[in-house]
Amino acid sequence: MNRVTFVSDLCKGCGLCADACPRKIIRLDTSILNKKGYHPAVMTDQEKCTACALCATMCPDVVITVEKNV
Repeated sequence: MNRVTFVSDLCKGCGLCADACPRKIIRLDTSILNKKGYHPAVMTDQEKCTACALCATMCPDVVITVEKNV
């Protein structure tokens, strides 16, 4: 299975990763705030991830790690 992880406390909630995701399985979690006061990005369905890494490529703060076949 592929795995995408976020360093939530460093995420500034810009949403570029969610916009870039072709499967639309990343969203901003409006139910929580991180240490910086932003709504961090979260993966909604890890099993649907193809590990294309478009989310990580778009992230200006480099808070996303994409692992293929872990």
